[in-house]
Amino acid sequence: MIQNKIQIDEKDFEFIKKTFKALSYKSLSHYMREAVRAKVREDRKKWKALQRSLAMEQIGRGNYENHFEGLEGEDFEDR
Repeated sequence: MIQNKIQIDEKDFEFIKKTFKALSYKSLSHYMREAVRAKVREDRKKWKALQRSLAMEQIGRGNYENHFEGLEGEDFEDR
């Protein structure tokens, strides 16, 4: 783990201090780690969805050759 200082709103901090024991967290820092983990998980999902949509846009912009052109023609029914 990496030690890091964070800043949160005073109202949020007061809520955490009052409720972390009632919510069965071992300590205040345990609550904070879980909160950060949940936020990171959520943001990873958003990031993956954004990357997926950008990839689909790039795929849609590409020019692809029609592989069925050679099959279409005057003698197609005779094959």
